Amino acid sequence: MENKLIIKGSDNLDIQYHPNIKGMQIINGKNNFPISWLNTQGYCEYSLYLEYFKGIATLPTQAMTTGTEEHAKLEDKFRETAQASSFDDAFELSKEKEILSREMFVIDSKEGIRGFIDEIWMTPDEIVIIDDKPGNRAYASSIHQVLAYCLAFKNMVADDNRKIKGALRQRGTDNIFWSEEFDEKNEERIKYLINRMHGLFNGQKPFIPTKNPNKCKKCRFQSYCEEKAI
Repeated sequence: MENKLIIKGSDNLDIQYHPNIKGMQIINGKNNFPISWLNTQGYCEYSLYLEYFKGIATLPTQAMTTGTEEHAKLEDKFRETAQASSFDDAFELSKEKEILSREMFVIDSKEGIRGFIDEIWMTPDEIVIIDDKPGNRAYASSIHQVLAYCLAFKNMVADDNRKIKGALRQRGTDNIFWSEEFDEKNEERIKYLINRMHGLFNGQKPFIPTKNPNKCKKCRFQSYCEEKAI
């Protein structure tokens, strides 16, 4: 990529913290949850309830610790040769030149989601949004997470007609093992799931626990869970 930029987010938001749900923010009057929660939802919705509604805290797993450390290493290496830029300036520049950025913050106050994109390629022809994962299997939960990043980005640049693609890459490698265009079908798919998530947080829908005992065995909330399948 021709230009490596650290893209700063906007501070022009009315943000409050939700009084009952840990990690939830109220932005411009609407509940707003981290996009990473979609990955947890695909694993077990009930663990969202235990962690964020009941406030149960556990030690991070080894996989979580390793993931955080590897993300930090990649970010530090990127920053060694990257320059700072505002989102608006970087986006305008990308209409003429190729832009590469990491850990770019996106927020969609309308849909109520926010998060940090692991890596984004912006070229005059297309936008590629990449989420790094420890393995090389495209789980539905991982796909949902990257589709939500695509949705948030699209709504931030509503007047742009460049093609947006979502991609999953094996962390620490160049192996992109899943990629799809963010088309109308994928947009409808992720909006449906986001609406379900808001239904959970608003008390309109129940948190459904996994029925997979193998997931329960690996879950860090196992000793606190009354719904486990083992």
